[in-house]
Amino acid sequence: MRRTMLCLVAATAMGLLVPAERALSKEEAKRAEVLVLGVFHMANPGHDIFNMHVDDVLSPKRQQEIVEFAAVLKKFNPTKIAVEASYGEDVVPKRYADYLAGTRQLSRNEVEQIGFRLAKDLGHSAIYAVDADGDFPFQRVLHYARATGQSARLDAVMGEIGEMVKAQAEYLKTHTVLQTLLYMNSDAKVAQDVGFYYLEARYGEPGDYAGPDLLAEWYRRNVRIYNNVTKVVATPEDRVLVIFGAGHLGWLRQDFAADLTLRLRKLEDFVPASTAGAERH
Repeated sequence: MRRTMLCLVAATAMGLLVPAERALSKEEAKRAEVLVLGVFHMANPGHDIFNMHVDDVLSPKRQQEIVEFAAVLKKFNPTKIAVEASYGEDVVPKRYADYLAGTRQLSRNEVEQIGFRLAKDLGHSAIYAVDADGDFPFQRVLHYARATGQSARLDAVMGEIGEMVKAQAEYLKTHTVLQTLLYMNSDAKVAQDVGFYYLEARYGEPGDYAGPDLLAEWYRRNVRIYNNVTKVVATPEDRVLVIFGAGHLGWLRQDFAADLTLRLRKLEDFVPASTAGAERH
């Protein structure tokens, strides 16, 4: 019975048992809000194991779509925007200042295309860099799989991940930026992404917990990002938009959903239900 109650409390804290559409309690209404937006990397930097190739976001068509997407985010009306740039470094904040001064054009990077554009439209004087560096010891997982005769099994998992990334790229080809980001930020898509990390965590044993250590390092980086974002929250009236690569989305959502001083919001909250349902398929 005690274990069951603990599970129910944990699930409630994660927001799993609470319908999004119900009325907020007085305590919830006093909480600062955080919307974590998972995005594809618009500049094709190629820094991940699997990289989603995208067309030129500076094309007139994509620029118009990004303007329309920014209009959706304005419904959240963020008071602060936090982005995937190293915490404590001033490179991105300086670029934003130059953009405000009219001495810098927006690059293809999603931090600028979405974050800078929206912050300027809302009259924000600053952008907040909240990323944390971390290890991703994937080679250890490869070595463990090879040493234990499980390379084919791991290759199959990695193949599935590669197909998922390709599917996202194909989806973007025939859909708008808003439609694609609704698709990538859907609960089902986020669960799939998190699930792949757990499949990798199966590779290990006492003496060489290669897969669990990989998962732990990824969790460590994301919980550090969460910690950095909480430093941005100053009052219960704050509404913080957090823009990160979609691989971080499920982990950051878990962190913010578990924080009882904050209210987690999702992209779909600001799109009509009929539109959101249609655009995720």
